[in-house]
Amino acid sequence: MFITLLRHGESVGNLSGVLQGQSDYPLTPAGMEQARKLALDWKSESTKFDLIISSPLRRASQTAEIIATSLEVPLEFDPHWKERNFGHFQDMQLDEVNKLNPSVDFSHPYAPIGGTGESQLDLYTRASLALQDILRRPDGAYMVVSHGGILNKALYMIMGITPQAHYNSPIFHFGNTGYAQFSYNLSTRQWAMLSLNDQIKMPQSGGFISWKND
Repeated sequence: MFITLLRHGESVGNLSGVLQGQSDYPLTPAGMEQARKLALDWKSESTKFDLIISSPLRRASQTAEIIATSLEVPLEFDPHWKERNFGHFQDMQLDEVNKLNPSVDFSHPYAPIGGTGESQLDLYTRASLALQDILRRPDGAYMVVSHGGILNKALYMIMGITPQAHYNSPIFHFGNTGYAQFSYNLSTRQWAMLSLNDQIKMPQSGGFISWKND
């Protein structure tokens, strides 16, 4: 089984510097072009997928639709792959969020972020269930189009990392249309990382992703 985890193209929220969370921002024209170029690159290499599974949020769904149309791959939407709910911090400028929620030495993984948002454990659990759903499908090549925050927790699950009680825990960087690829051996039940944050060579105004930028 082969699984590709792809972050969406540049969104209006990325460009304006807000914490998007589960707010529904569309792609920018540059984000659409990123998705088209990635699809063309994969098409030229005869890359095949059996199914694309996407977050229903527009920045992800638009990315997925562009790629699915170009590669002629079936597309499903799964709300498990939505970005983290950041509560009251959603739609705020990132520098404002940083002032209201500065880095601390300890922050337990059970606390809801932004007052009403998801805890780290909530997000980790949701990512684990989303991956479990893929692993219960028939052997094949699957692509997920999602968001940096939940993709980080999906990598935690794959690598056996539990949510940490501080903000010095590992962060996996995904640029806009950056992707990680894995194989999963169904007989040995062993993961293998094939790539991390692969990207086509083009300007990336959306930058990298951490828990503070989705």
